[in-house]
Amino acid sequence: MLTVKAERPVSDGKDTEMITAERPRGVFSRQLFLGDNLDTDRVNAEYDAGVLRLTIPIAEQAKPHKITIASNGDRHSIKS
Repeated sequence: MLTVKAERPVSDGKDTEMITAERPRGVFSRQLFLGDNLDTDRVNAEYDAGVLRLTIPIAEQAKPHKITIASNGDRHSIKS
């Protein structure tokens, strides 16, 4: 499970007057259930211009791979 927590502070209001706010203020948290096919040891997170980008690579054991099958002396490759 991946948990993302953040806090968007409330303006103190000393220098500005707010009529309406389109984005909520305060603390929030999101939880994502990650599958077994992801490499959670190599998670990368970037935050730029208000956008959080998470990159979670696929685990090596979940990637397709080739196996060789011998049949009557002939070799054949298949993807699994």
